[in-house]
Amino acid sequence: MRKSLEGHFSAADRTQLFYRHWQPEKKKSGKAVVLFHRGHEHSGRFQELVDRLEMRETSFFAWDCRGCGKSPGPRGDALHLGQLESDMECFVRHIEAVYGFRQQDMVVLAHSVAAVVAGLWVLDYGPKLAGLILGTPALKVKLYVPFAREGLTALSAAGLMTNVKSYVSGSAITHDKEQAKAYDNDPLISRNIATRVLLDLYKGAERLLKQAEDIQVPTQVLVARADWVIKNQPIRDLYERLSGPKEIKVYRDFYHAIFHEKDRHLVYQDVARFMAECFSREETSPNDPGAAGRARFEWLKAGPPRISVNNILWKISRVSMGSLGRLSRGMRIGYKRGFSSGQMLDYVYENKPRGLTPLGKLFDYFYLNSIGWVCIRQRREHLQYLLREVLESSKAKSVADIAGGPARYMLNVLKDHQDPELRVIIRDQDENGLEHGRQLAAQKNESRITYQAADAFDPKSLATLEPLDVAIVSGLYELFPDNAPVKRSLAGLAQAVRPGGYLIYTNQPYHPTLELIAETLRHADGSRWVMRCRSTAEMDSLVSAAGFEKCRSLIDRHGIFSVSVAKRLP
Repeated sequence: MRKSLEGHFSAADRTQLFYRHWQPEKKKSGKAVVLFHRGHEHSGRFQELVDRLEMRETSFFAWDCRGCGKSPGPRGDALHLGQLESDMECFVRHIEAVYGFRQQDMVVLAHSVAAVVAGLWVLDYGPKLAGLILGTPALKVKLYVPFAREGLTALSAAGLMTNVKSYVSGSAITHDKEQAKAYDNDPLISRNIATRVLLDLYKGAERLLKQAEDIQVPTQVLVARADWVIKNQPIRDLYERLSGPKEIKVYRDFYHAIFHEKDRHLVYQDVARFMAECFSREETSPNDPGAAGRARFEWLKAGPPRISVNNILWKISRVSMGSLGRLSRGMRIGYKRGFSSGQMLDYVYENKPRGLTPLGKLFDYFYLNSIGWVCIRQRREHLQYLLREVLESSKAKSVADIAGGPARYMLNVLKDHQDPELRVIIRDQDENGLEHGRQLAAQKNESRITYQAADAFDPKSLATLEPLDVAIVSGLYELFPDNAPVKRSLAGLAQAVRPGGYLIYTNQPYHPTLELIAETLRHADGSRWVMRCRSTAEMDSLVSAAGFEKCRSLIDRHGIFSVSVAKRLP
């Protein structure tokens, strides 16, 4: 039996999570396999897999997910799937930093619930993996009780039934009697799962299916045809939508725990072969990481047929929002200045419901708490957090935001960062926003910040900012569907940022209400606000082509807005 070493890594919230590391038995190949166990289980359950794959030159790593095995936390609990994604990112970054493996030399194998989280992690963080193996991904759990999901949602909202105990016993997930007994008697296995995690799993699975076309990592999907725990049709749908190299393996009489089934040697053979193919495949860039996003944009841009029920319904929505909706102050700003304007963004950041009459204030409350604006505010928190982190670690003296508007977030950061030598330039084309920023800076007696009118897409103008320690572009590229101006802007920033300096940039890989926005909201010029979401892989490829290497990312729990830090290469 191959022995494992035990260790801990720090999650984003500083929780110390447990993991195992199986070192190579022979000369190191420089390759690594990262294992994520199914719900309720722990890393020790992968011991036989590591032994039977006989990949003796390869390092294996496996964690105990928070709330599982030897990791701390209430059993089966997490804030949401986004926290588990963040944990995955921290684990892989830990493996990179401590053991020296590149993401390009890693294959990730994830089972059941972890397979859904791993798929979302690939979408949201864009790791450049050699391969991804999704074993019986739990895209739709069989609850068996009618209306169980709706009932759990209501009970959870009322603060009742915060945990669910799994009905699944060992004999329901494997035909192997010894393995079933081992599962039932394992003291590190807990049948508990937090209700909010279970409900979030359904939402995450729905998003994964919607965005699956953006996954271009070579992917192997493993299906248990006789699965009692999950439904298989969503897995087939997921496989069909994947864009990169892919294969699917279906095991006819297997139950859910395919890595512990009676004939699991068949799974081991397929997994070993796929891993070998991934590790031997030459590194290549994705075919076109923006193809799926552009196709979705073209569909939205066209809009529904004029003679259709959908078009009639959207017209009714526009009329109601343009009349009663104007009771909301936020809606009035949107109709006057544009829903994508700097004034609108500044109002959303303030987050103080206002309106004509109490009804208008109520409308404004719901408007400001729509999922997009909630995540915009989370984006600001992430931006401030990463900016503070970069300023402290790099001892930066020169910072510029190329489309910052009033830049309230920057004034918040400067309040805490008292370096008298730091100089900040805020640029924008909206003179109203700049003047508002000057007034805010004067009120706070902040003399280290300067506001300038300039074009964020003019490379020559951007180059005059050099040498910058930190450049920031937030909420800008998301507004432009074409990559050409984005490339020009990034080229100018590459000239402005010194080698070793940093670029902090945002992206919008997903939005759940794209059609609603396209059919009801307007830009400042009166045109329809049709969003073109860029996958994380597409945005990162643009940044990489400009001469930057991504170091770190944060993203909201819904996968809508990310903030990333990239380092300027020599």
